[in-house]
Amino acid sequence: MTEPEMRAAGPDDVPAIETLIRDAYGKYVERIGRPPAPMTADYGRLVEAGGVWVLELDGSLVGLMALTSMADHLLVGNVAVSTAHQRRGLGSKLLAHAEAQARRRGFSEMRLYTNELMHENLVLYRKLGWSEYDRAEQDGFRRIFLRKTVETALSE
Repeated sequence: MTEPEMRAAGPDDVPAIETLIRDAYGKYVERIGRPPAPMTADYGRLVEAGGVWVLELDGSLVGLMALTSMADHLLVGNVAVSTAHQRRGLGSKLLAHAEAQARRRGFSEMRLYTNELMHENLVLYRKLGWSEYDRAEQDGFRRIFLRKTVETALSE
């Protein structure tokens, strides 16, 4: 497998992003009882705002994430990998890029949330050093909120 390339998403990527989201999150519709929030997001707006990064492999989008700079942390709003490319370390690659972005933007903390019924995600996040700090209902979804400290380089 050639190495996937990370890049900022552009307007031409929106249809492929929406297809990838349906693929990656479709399995959760029955489990949750409705489409998860990422399936109803406005990716045209998110891409236009400059917050979406994609992983491209051999000309196809195989992963994506949405990042938003908040007042005191970097919010990882979405991490998705196509079902055909899951379990190959691409989610970890996306999250490592998020951490590099947090460092570049001067944040010492990243945060994200996931639906409490997306057990697979919790296993990955905990394995990668994320820790739970809250559980709450938000926008009609039962969510688990996690955070991770970003190691920042000491200035000379």
